[in-house]
Amino acid sequence: MSVLGFPLLLIPFAIYNMIVFLTPGVSWTSTVTTVHMMSGQDWVLTWEDLLLAFSIFLLWIEIIKSTRMGMRTIVDHLLAMALFIAMLVEFLLVQRAGTSTFFLLMTIALVDVLAGFIIGIRGSQRQVEVQGVDKI
Repeated sequence: MSVLGFPLLLIPFAIYNMIVFLTPGVSWTSTVTTVHMMSGQDWVLTWEDLLLAFSIFLLWIEIIKSTRMGMRTIVDHLLAMALFIAMLVEFLLVQRAGTSTFFLLMTIALVDVLAGFIIGIRGSQRQVEVQGVDKI
């Protein structure tokens, strides 16, 4: 079994960077599709909407992954923290990363880090309590 975890939020981070740096003319706010709603409203779906929705879905998977215990989870949390730090540095220092889309991706990465550590701490507290009951 591999000890190395993989932070899934690296995928939207890589997608953002590939599009921004390899195809600088592409606009995140260009329309992908327009959905005509029953209310009469037209819902315009953009590329940034799709990337952020995909990132939120990956965050959900990361939170589920953080409920596991073991060395793999610890490594996964450390890699998630490293990814957040890299995103924060890029947001602060790279002009093309200074967008609302990238800020929201970075915020999703921060939620992943915080949720992973909080779930890990809460899970270890319960594990200690259960072990204490078994010894009685």
